[in-house]
Amino acid sequence: MPNFTKKAIKESFIKLLNEKPLSQISVRMIVEDCGINRNSFYYHYQDMLALIEEIVHDQVSELIAAYPTVESLDECVTYLFDYMVKNKKAIWHIYNSVNRDLYERSLMNICDYVVVSYLRTAFAGVTISESDLQTVVHFFKCEIFGLSFAWIMNGMKEDAVEEIHQITKVCRGLSDDLIRRIRENETC
Repeated sequence: MPNFTKKAIKESFIKLLNEKPLSQISVRMIVEDCGINRNSFYYHYQDMLALIEEIVHDQVSELIAAYPTVESLDECVTYLFDYMVKNKKAIWHIYNSVNRDLYERSLMNICDYVVVSYLRTAFAGVTISESDLQTVVHFFKCEIFGLSFAWIMNGMKEDAVEEIHQITKVCRGLSDDLIRRIRENETC
């Protein structure tokens, strides 16, 4: 029964979040929408922030399970933006709320996952120090995070996704160049 209740709470919250800003959603609205009482909500969640954190965690876990490997930087960006487009209104409402930091942390975690998955493929069979690997991960993660954040700040317009794909095309071969440079630095 608790799993059904939690699922109903999450679905009601997401439905409401797609209809209105986070600041206009109350626990009362959630429980009325899913047909439970306030005590049931508070049995499962300390507050709405805890609910948001669990939903974001669930979404990240689903994204990771759906895309266990990533073959290219363009594929990384495609996965990330597909996820964001599917949840566009909810993301916009959380982004414009006092809980923006939660969204930013989650987005950074997603970026980290897709970049690490991509680099595992790109650097397969390549000996690279942990320090160099972390530098490359940090570079790509921040690049994708920045692209994502700029897209959100500019109103999440559909045409921006194509522009971002153009940027990833410009970056093709960058991971190979990074590997070459790392090897050159190790031999110096």
